[in-house]
Parts: sequence; C-alpha cells; structure tokens
Amino acid sequence: MSLLTAQQLADLMPDATQLESNEPEMESSLHYAQLALLVACLEWLWRDRDDFFIGANLTIYFSREQLKNRDFRGPDFFLVNQTKRKPRRSWVVWEEGGQYPDLIIELLSPATAQVDRTLKKALYQDRFHTPEYFWFSPDTLEFAGYRLTGQRYVEITPNETGYLWSEVLDLFFGVQDGVLRYFEQSGSLVPTPEEAANQAQAKATRLAEQLQKLGVEPEE
Repeated sequence: MSLLTAQQLADLMPDATQLESNEPEMESSLHYAQLALLVACLEWLWRDRDDFFIGANLTIYFSREQLKNRDFRGPDFFLVNQTKRKPRRSWVVWEEGGQYPDLIIELLSPATAQVDRTLKKALYQDRFHTPEYFWFSPDTLEFAGYRLTGQRYVEITPNETGYLWSEVLDLFFGVQDGVLRYFEQSGSLVPTPEEAANQAQAKATRLAEQLQKLGVEPEE
C-alpha cells in the first residue's frame, strides 16, 4: 500500500480549526518550571529566527484512528524545524505539510514514566520518525536520550561531563543544579532571558569601573 501524501491525508481529516489541544495538567510545579525553562532558553537563543515552532504540553494530531480513539499522546516539549514561527492551538500534522517533530522531550513522573519509556518511545520511533527523543525526571533526575539510526532509536552516549549532544539543536543537554539545561558546544550554559540581562548588566558595570580607573567617565 502506498503512503498517503500530505494533501491526501488532509482531505481525509476533519476541519483542523476545531482541534484544540487536549493535554492534562502537568504533574507538579517542578514539571511546570522545567518546561518553562526549556522553552524560554531556546526561544532566547533563537530569538532572531522565525523558522521553528516549540510545542509545550500541546497535542499532536496525526491520524483519524487517533481521533476516533481519543488517544491524545502529546509530548511535554517538542520542536519542529523549517516551519513558520507562529502561535498554534495544537500541532495538526495534515495541516503542516505532513511534518512531525524533529525533537521531543518528555518529563517523567511516577504516573507517566512507564508510558514515556515504552509506548511513547515506540510511537515517536515508528510513527513520527522523530530524529531525537529525550526524557528527564525533575524528581529523580533520570536522564536519557535517543537518536534515530535507520529505523530504530539508539541511546546517545554522554560525553565526559555527562552531557548528551543533540544534532537537531546543535547543543548539549545536561543536568545542572537539578534541572535540565542547554549548553553550547564550548560547554557554556545557554542562559534564560533574565540571566542574559544580568550578564549584560554585570559586563556593563565592569566596563564602567575599568574606564573610571583610567580616568574616563562613561557616557550616560
């Protein structure tokens, strides 16, 4: 049987304007804070780009069978590259040219960990063909990543600091101070917008102090 094109799939699907996200609330404040951190840091780093979409606890609609069974298995965090950066109420595959996420992160909890490690992993591997899949537990700090090699996920080997490289992001993932963060290839931490502002202010203060030592008054 030949695969349906994106347009053929779209013709079979219902009106996407009726499809709202259908995800449950996150398990704890730790999960909310971790998700917000992942979104804020990447959006700050890529603030000059308009060719990606980040989904946070957002449903991905991908088949008629899924809609019939109400099997809404939205990831906690997902990234789609080469798409328009704009708000969406959900990610509807047949309205997005057949695009699936390029990277997915699940935040484990006691209630979801088994599903995230098995059923969702199989879905992202076999149906979505998502190139990279990571999971992290804000409670236990369990952390793992997988890269699609051929048709199967292969676990990503950590570097000497325990970080996992993401080819999709061109960044490392690593756990620091109990939270999952992004790191540049150099090892430097990708800041939050607040951290970046504080760093800029500290840099400006140091420069002003150096100028004053030289007898130069900085301009207002």
